[in-house]
Amino acid sequence: MYFVTDKIEFPDVSEASAEGLLAVGGDLSPERLIHAYSNGIFPWFQDEEPILWWSPDPRFVLFPEELKVSKSMRQVLKKGNFKVTINKAFKAVVENCATAKRNDQDGTWITEGMVNAYYRLHQLGYAKSIEVWQNDELVGGLYGIEITDSVFCGESMFAKVSNASKVGFITFIQNSNYKLIDCQLHTKHLESLGAKNISRPAFLNFIKPHDT
Repeated sequence: MYFVTDKIEFPDVSEASAEGLLAVGGDLSPERLIHAYSNGIFPWFQDEEPILWWSPDPRFVLFPEELKVSKSMRQVLKKGNFKVTINKAFKAVVENCATAKRNDQDGTWITEGMVNAYYRLHQLGYAKSIEVWQNDELVGGLYGIEITDSVFCGESMFAKVSNASKVGFITFIQNSNYKLIDCQLHTKHLESLGAKNISRPAFLNFIKPHDT
């Protein structure tokens, strides 16, 4: 196992375990996070654990042109009961993602340190939030990292009312020019919207297309 030092570097992603675990330790400084995402690596760990860095193979992604919008969701979008904004309440979105109850998780990986780290990335222009409002109340949203103009790395989403996160996700995709949305790991929710697995090398080609 590779242990991260103070130096901003990681081993080659090909050295990751079968589960995708690449390295342990380090910090969540903006410089390290930007370097990680630029190389197909992301942090994912529980509050009581050291920082764990991952680069899974395969990688779960969505090509925007393959986005699936069901008939029922088209009706929801058409009704216009939700308002979608970008970067209007970043910290609130992340904090809601942290406290959202998930059937497959006992706790949250979005620790206080993670909230603060991604807020710093937001202030630097790398992290984005998408907010979903209903009657001026924040009822859903998602956030992620934009490393290049063509790739958005989604981190987490939440919904307090039915369909809120889907409305935010679909609206965001339909009104952006990304070539790839990084969903990191498989979920049935994102699979229903058209996400699928691709190989890690194929994913890295989108992030670093001139390295081939």
